[in-house]
Amino acid sequence: MRYLSRFDDGQVIRWAFRGLLIGAIGVVALDLRDLMQHDDWDPAGVMSPSDPQPVLPPAVEISTPTQSSNDPRPYVTTDEGELARPMVFMLQPGGRLQAQGTIVPGTAERFGAELSQRGEYVRVVSLNSPGGSLEDAMAMARLVRERGLGTEVADGALCASSCPLVMAGGKQRTAGPKAAIGVHQFYAASPTETGPAQVMADAQATTARISRHLQAMGVDPALWLHALDTPPRALYYLSAAELSEYRMVTDGHKSASKKSAKVD
Repeated sequence: MRYLSRFDDGQVIRWAFRGLLIGAIGVVALDLRDLMQHDDWDPAGVMSPSDPQPVLPPAVEISTPTQSSNDPRPYVTTDEGELARPMVFMLQPGGRLQAQGTIVPGTAERFGAELSQRGEYVRVVSLNSPGGSLEDAMAMARLVRERGLGTEVADGALCASSCPLVMAGGKQRTAGPKAAIGVHQFYAASPTETGPAQVMADAQATTARISRHLQAMGVDPALWLHALDTPPRALYYLSAAELSEYRMVTDGHKSASKKSAKVD
């Protein structure tokens, strides 16, 4: 106790959080190693066209104290085919830029071009996406923050996987009570076999980058512990209370009415 009294409460909390992250990463790496050893998981094939990732994964079904009991999938009104297409942008009334579809490599560059062309009219980026490219998602978040824009996930919209990292970029962040916002583990397709040591190193590096990104955007990095607990083919859907607790929304769980518009 005398030793611990030398540190302030903030230092103790930060070290405790780091310990939780390291432990969670270790569990994920061991699980991946066991799957590869039993030929139940192929890192080169998980993202192949013949085995597509579901656009709306089921809610996580694991019996842990952090299990998500929230499953807002019935509220999602957008056709899954539209969500599976590469992200498109459409300016709507009231300064809302709708960003709908999958975040693919190059999406951040197209998003930047869209803001350069119409940036003076844009106030809020309205997200409706199953996620995708991690690099592009974080780049989009930085563009949103640099321009001082808000982000929202409207009623009936989805923001999953890497999409919440884009949402985090908003100076003001809102979500509708019938919005679906979820996270899960990240993985990368690789043309070569990846050993357990490299899997763990990659997981640690990716988790560190995501944690720093969330912290820089004013979101509690502890949110990502739910992602580490959740397999790639499921989602941990965040509740209204969790969105507020982790500061993913900035003004409580405000309603963001979804504007219906055809996206070409």
